[in-house]
Amino acid sequence: MDQAITKEKLEQFGKEFHEKKLNEAAMYAVTANGLNASAKNHEAARNLRHVFSVSLKQGEITDQMRSGRCWMFAALNVFRSKVIREWKLETFELSQNYTLFYDKLEKANFFLESILETLDEPTQGRLISFLLSSPMNDGGQWDMLCNLIEKYGLVPKEAMPETKSSSATGEMDACLTRKLREDACRLRAAHAQGVSLEELRGKKEAMMEEIYRILCICLGEPPKTFDFEARDKDDQWICDRGLTPQAFYQKYVGLALEDYISLINAPTADKPYHKSYSVKFLGNVKEGRPVRYLNLEIGELKRTAIAQLQDGEPVWFGCDVGKESSRDGIMDTGLYRLDTLLDMPFGMTKAERLDYGESLMTHAMVFQGVNLDEAGKPDRWRVENSWGDKAGEKGYYVMSDAWFDEYMYQVVVNKKYLPEELVKEYESEPIMLEPWDPMGSLAGRD
Repeated sequence: MDQAITKEKLEQFGKEFHEKKLNEAAMYAVTANGLNASAKNHEAARNLRHVFSVSLKQGEITDQMRSGRCWMFAALNVFRSKVIREWKLETFELSQNYTLFYDKLEKANFFLESILETLDEPTQGRLISFLLSSPMNDGGQWDMLCNLIEKYGLVPKEAMPETKSSSATGEMDACLTRKLREDACRLRAAHAQGVSLEELRGKKEAMMEEIYRILCICLGEPPKTFDFEARDKDDQWICDRGLTPQAFYQKYVGLALEDYISLINAPTADKPYHKSYSVKFLGNVKEGRPVRYLNLEIGELKRTAIAQLQDGEPVWFGCDVGKESSRDGIMDTGLYRLDTLLDMPFGMTKAERLDYGESLMTHAMVFQGVNLDEAGKPDRWRVENSWGDKAGEKGYYVMSDAWFDEYMYQVVVNKKYLPEELVKEYESEPIMLEPWDPMGSLAGRD
């Protein structure tokens, strides 16, 4: 073919299009209804039933509203399930606004420290351009939430309820991003003028006071102590006064966070299995534990997730939710038959999708069940989302096992479900990935 699209080529394309009448039928359907609606395979929905051989109970569905806090909601949904179960509550929610406040504060500090560590890097270079591309967003990772809990504890939702800015974070994030980019500019300019690192850190402290002020105005000031009051299923009164957030976590949640580790499935040539990985310049709490993963075959992610579910404990996971899934709660590789509708193949492998930017982790949710067939193999998974009860089946989705294979990237499980040699692999010195690596993606970032 010539470099340019010629008139003759356009005429040829048009002739070939009209030679197949099914192309015209597809055009009529898609122009009226859209691609996915026209390609939807209703058989997929019928085959993925909301019935599971292993199914856990949970409180009322949560709603992250217009925010990217899925990773935070998912983790807090894991934690609240323990509170509901052990304290015999009908339902219960932890404050997502409380963890949001400290995540924003710590991310601002992490960003400014990253700027101080890279003062001699060129402004137009890839690293600084990457850091400045998103100084403040809502996205996160399991290890980042653990850092917040270990430092600040947790509180019930009533102790720090939602605000307009926590439920719709766009304006606040834009304000924080504007201020942080300006702060980065000022710090780098001062360095170019010969200002010492000690003096720059003094400037950073004043910048952080401004960030704290913005967060208090948008989200409210976090409580230092609070009262916890509730009635259990037996109508027994629970009343605990003057709790600190750290004391509340230890008494009412009490999960040993150090026992939970992240397993990923990234089948790309640059990431051998059975190796530990981390990502440069990824995190929130500067002095906290780094984000770390163990890369394993997809079957190992399934095996450990099933074992934890069978023990009655939900599983946090990260996936690419926008691929082959629908708002009515179906996640299946056969849901949209674009290949049939458009009469063309779509055949990239999972590794190819990662390498070429077609897929990466975008969203975090919670497994609350799984269906095992007669051979004990999973065929569908019960998913608790955080998009309110209007999405899916009253807030719950069904994921086919085939979808798990293609678009699941991470599960967090207790290390007791792994053989000792895999735990040692996880604890080995991690291979450091570049900041822009797809395994550095944050659930809910966009």
